[in-house]
Amino acid sequence: MENFIVAYPLFLGGIGLPEIIAILVVILLFFGAKKIPELMKSMGKGIKSFKEGMNEVEKDIDASAPGKENEDKGTPSGNASA
Repeated sequence: MENFIVAYPLFLGGIGLPEIIAILVVILLFFGAKKIPELMKSMGKGIKSFKEGMNEVEKDIDASAPGKENEDKGTPSGNASA
């Protein structure tokens, strides 16, 4: 058999519960207990804004897609039968 080299990110296979706890403790020490809820709130707002922007872009793309009128009438674009 041939030897295959599989490229994984360094952290993918080796992160477990102890590592996650250590990361959370470092974050707690770095930011403090009072700042973490504020950070999570602002991060949630940012994610919500990003999702809204993505949905808006998808709507714009769908609205400008050629053949959209044919799909609304029930016939797929390019497959209109006589």
